[in-house]
Amino acid sequence: SKFSKTKMAAVGFLILGIVGLLAILALVRLFLVIRGVGKERKPLSEPKGTIRTLVVVGSGGHTTEILRLMSGLSDTYAPRYYVIAETDQMSEEKVHRFESEKHPGVSNMYVIHKVPRSREVGQSWLSSVFTMLYATLYSFPLVFRISPDLVLCNGPGTCIPLCAAGLLMTFLGMKKVSLVYVESICRVETLSLSAHLLYYLADHLLVQWPRLQEKFPRTKYIGRVI
Repeated sequence: SKFSKTKMAAVGFLILGIVGLLAILALVRLFLVIRGVGKERKPLSEPKGTIRTLVVVGSGGHTTEILRLMSGLSDTYAPRYYVIAETDQMSEEKVHRFESEKHPGVSNMYVIHKVPRSREVGQSWLSSVFTMLYATLYSFPLVFRISPDLVLCNGPGTCIPLCAAGLLMTFLGMKKVSLVYVESICRVETLSLSAHLLYYLADHLLVQWPRLQEKFPRTKYIGRVI
């Protein structure tokens, strides 16, 4: 059908664009590494033995799930860099409230960064190619600047450019960036598009339903987060 052909063309352009962009970024970053620049910046307090954590926050249920997951992590996961879509005011408020309740009186161990959305709900596949590329261009420098030890995400499309940047840092030998993807509880029978893209790339892909683990053996069943 005409819609299917348009969708396939959009996906093809997206893949070619991302591959080309990654190749350019890899060459540029390699040049910078050789010159000795791009060292870790530490704008927040960072106690010894901690894990610098980048948390990708989605919206709605994604936000609730990721914050519930964060509530079970120890203070070892610090400093925490929350990344949200620039139009998501509600998630920003939830993150501030979560941090003030879990770590009262401590405000120098987390920061919130905003990035462009990779794709809006209902956006056409063709136009999403350009928004994805724009989000990627914005996300890569951010991840390089943060230099996380761990990228934790649970489904929003915003996570793909951020995870790609973490993979590139590992590929270039700058540092090992671990990718942990937690599939949404809404996914009972099939993985989301983000999970499919990261299936062979994430260090750990965690699911909340046992039948998903049975269908996708590289995943790990962890029970329900919520």
